[in-house]
Amino acid sequence: MRIVIVKLSSIGDVTHTLPAVAALRRALPAARISWIVEQRASALLKDSPVIDELIEIDTRAWRASLLDNSTVAEVREKLARIRSLGGGEGVYAVLDFQGLIKSGLVAKATGAGRRIGFETRELREKASRVFLTEQIETSRFSHVIDKNLALANSVIESAGVERAEIASLSSSRYEFPIAVSPEDERYIEEATGGRASRFAIINPGGGWPTKLWPAALYGQLADWLLSKHGLVSFVTYGPGEESLAQIVASNSVSEAAIPFASTLKQFVALARRATLFVGGDTGPLHIAAASGAPVVGIYGPTSPERNGPFDNRDVTVGRDLWCRADCHRRSCWHWECMNIPLAAVASAVSTRLARIEEDQGEPRMLSPLLLARSPIER
Repeated sequence: MRIVIVKLSSIGDVTHTLPAVAALRRALPAARISWIVEQRASALLKDSPVIDELIEIDTRAWRASLLDNSTVAEVREKLARIRSLGGGEGVYAVLDFQGLIKSGLVAKATGAGRRIGFETRELREKASRVFLTEQIETSRFSHVIDKNLALANSVIESAGVERAEIASLSSSRYEFPIAVSPEDERYIEEATGGRASRFAIINPGGGWPTKLWPAALYGQLADWLLSKHGLVSFVTYGPGEESLAQIVASNSVSEAAIPFASTLKQFVALARRATLFVGGDTGPLHIAAASGAPVVGIYGPTSPERNGPFDNRDVTVGRDLWCRADCHRRSCWHWECMNIPLAAVASAVSTRLARIEEDQGEPRMLSPLLLARSPIER
């Protein structure tokens, strides 16, 4: 039996899909699971113990040089590989976790007869429903991880697994099977070990300008974290965000904010060791939550109920403005939602750190699957 996952991007969305794929692997251990993903979001999935085959595409680069012979050849090669997934007796279903026209086209390109996605009102682009042969009712769930698990469970149940057995196979915690190499672990251990035994991660970046809390305030927060809680802050950043990290560092009078470059897998290793993560609704927040780091999320145009950290001990800060419901604006004329006082974020941090002390001695929220399997076992 082959199951094809279509979740192309972004890093946070890919992270939120991992528990559903882990559930498929747990319930259908003999299935061959293929995942089609955009190249820029693929690093997190490499060597994952729940994925048999990773197919990377790069639609952004293709659009930039659509008429180049090399691009045409690459598109043909990738399409041929995608089409090969849908042929043959062993293909069971394609799951479109993206809900876009683009992802629907990719699902259709597999040639598979069974293509499953969310109900129409839950699709990010409603027109993508034309590419689906089945739609699953998911609007009753608040968090996107639970919506994704509903798609996975529909396939598991249709494959003949009884509901009682599905429940018994389910973990009480979401599973995020991300494989991190010993080399990446050593890099983080060496990079942090000499500077701090307890530290915070500050991530000032975000995929949209409307998700950005002022970088200067992060610098002031780093000073407060050091003076109030004794935490040095490592300021992480993605491609093109180094200037943000430098603004954070330059606004830290105590020099407690240290810009910190890492790959995605190294960031996972860093987050596993962190005392705290503070940042907006972007990929690093979701990876930090998946890695078991205590999280304070700063939310503006997106909903923490849908996209927020899932540990009920974590804290989110935002402003419930008249325009916030179903906003998702990438640009805005007033931008009030991210005008959040430093004191409000500091209060949220104190609340989250107090909960760590209350829970002292309890194990970190690492995935059972992640602990049980290593990438070399596949």
